[in-house]
Amino acid sequence: MNRRAMPRFVSTITISLALALTACGNGLSAPQPPLEQAPLHGAAIGGPFALTGSDDRTVQWSDFAGQWRIVYFGYAYCPDICPTDVQRMTQGPSLYARTDPELAANIQPIFISLDPERDTPAVVGEFTNAFSDRLIGLTGTNEQIKAAADAFKVYYQRGEDTPGGGYLVDHTNITYLFDPEGNPVATLPVDLGPEAVARELARWVR
Repeated sequence: MNRRAMPRFVSTITISLALALTACGNGLSAPQPPLEQAPLHGAAIGGPFALTGSDDRTVQWSDFAGQWRIVYFGYAYCPDICPTDVQRMTQGPSLYARTDPELAANIQPIFISLDPERDTPAVVGEFTNAFSDRLIGLTGTNEQIKAAADAFKVYYQRGEDTPGGGYLVDHTNITYLFDPEGNPVATLPVDLGPEAVARELARWVR
């Protein structure tokens, strides 16, 4: 990510969220199906991990017990897809909080880096803070990242070097929703915008 572009990027996020809040309306309330009917019910996705937070402290999957969790794997230097996805995955809970603030307060968004070579704890912290002070950013060693990605069924691969010395990381861009016991529930439609994310949260979070 271009650090010099960060202020403009943050401003764009703020404006986009304001527009989304205006457009969202009150259409989030709908009958909830049982969790046994959730798309990912019973899937072998997720599991224990030990990674490093932006404060250099070890963070484990079990630390989030009792919370609904939104999990996204990406990397801070991603030029387009990751920032867009992460923006929408953090805006969605903000929209949902307008109709059910108590349940929304128990949703924890988590960003896990797939680029430990560049994504130090400080870099990940700067990246996540650009979107939301509630978004937790995690990184780790190559071995720790691979173990977490394997557990969450996420594909990633370092790409070829680009002009200027950088490189891209090819990866699965899936946004997962997990229940308070850490069971997978559904994928969130970040490609459809924050309003669609908010509606999906309202469908499952309870």
